[in-house]
Amino acid sequence: MLESENATDAASDGASGKYALVSIRLPVALTFAALVGGLLAGIVGAAAGAPGAVTDVAGLIGGLWLRALQMTIIPLVAALLVLGLVQMILAARVGTVARRMLLIMVAVQLAGAAFASVAMPALLTAFPVPPGASAFLAQTPASVGEVPGVLDFMASLVSPNIVAAAAETAMLPLTLFFVMFAVAITRLPADQSERLLGFFHALGNAMLLIIGWVLAIAPVGVFALAYGVGVQSGGGAFAALGHYVLTVTMMGTFILVLAYVVAAAMGRTGLLQFAKAVLPAQAVALSTQSSLASLPAMLDSAGRLNLKPSTAEFVLPLAVVIFRATSAAMNLAVVYYIAVLAGVDVPVSVAVAGILIASVISLSAVSLPGSISFVVSIGPIALAMGVPVEPLALLVAVEMLPDLMRTLANVTMNVAVTSAVDRTARTEHAST
Repeated sequence: MLESENATDAASDGASGKYALVSIRLPVALTFAALVGGLLAGIVGAAAGAPGAVTDVAGLIGGLWLRALQMTIIPLVAALLVLGLVQMILAARVGTVARRMLLIMVAVQLAGAAFASVAMPALLTAFPVPPGASAFLAQTPASVGEVPGVLDFMASLVSPNIVAAAAETAMLPLTLFFVMFAVAITRLPADQSERLLGFFHALGNAMLLIIGWVLAIAPVGVFALAYGVGVQSGGGAFAALGHYVLTVTMMGTFILVLAYVVAAAMGRTGLLQFAKAVLPAQAVALSTQSSLASLPAMLDSAGRLNLKPSTAEFVLPLAVVIFRATSAAMNLAVVYYIAVLAGVDVPVSVAVAGILIASVISLSAVSLPGSISFVVSIGPIALAMGVPVEPLALLVAVEMLPDLMRTLANVTMNVAVTSAVDRTARTEHAST
């Protein structure tokens, strides 16, 4: 019992304790409306023969906002990686239940990422991206798309100058460095560890405040960027966005189905029983689009499945903090979508690196609002795979739609993982 109580306290510290991150409210609905309004304004402007200067000014405003969004990615990712990985390592030290839960979480992330790496390119080959989508690359530098050879790629995994790597947004060596840095922090004396964690906590909060300010004016930036897209692509932009939402959401559907497989195969729970028990939590997830808000309903679902309260009270709060089952699969799906737009060919070596980075970032980054996590989680994966990040500035405006599947599948998988952990704990107890 003591093990579960300590683990729950550790999870609570990550969610609302001394290393909690600042809360930011974002104009999600207004940003979506700005996207639609900007596209319509661009279509009307092109049809009415609006002066080219209007498009140039809109491009300038949108470009400035886009660069402001990009400038926070590296320091924020560094802070979140360190904080998240340290939390995971400390949780793993709590006991066997924590290690079992983390093992299942890692397996789910890797499975989702591997599935997306195979299924998303195949899906986009069978159902090609609409022609109008090419306008989303308007702000993309011409140098993007140069894929290194295998030997050059392997050599790039370690940088002799981490500051230069940050300046060049080289995410592979940066991710590897901060993973080692997080592990090293857990081996330091307590006072030194606390000071370093306090620094990264403050850095993360400062970057979140800045990115919160940038996203607060997202309606202006998105409207300006969308205007240029509307001028170039016309009504085809709406078809492209619909195609994007559907294909990315399908990768999240895989995780939703996988949750039922985990509950049946590892939790030894009947599919119908699990479906009935998790339904109330799914309803809350869809209505709130928040895993944290769904926590009481998930605990209730665990009770309906007759899971041990000590297991549910340990696994579910910690899962809400560090586990978003759909992140690796759906984030990689976004990257592959942009890769097809930009004509970037992703070799096997880069695809494997993408799977690993997507899984590490998904497991280490703490819970954030959807718009922020969209940029922070997907940006590093795209940079590591040589895919442009510029289209993210517009795609973030429609994230509220795929986010429905993200939250639904995340909540369902959280309950499924809890059932799997509970079953294996009962089995081990019975055998001893």
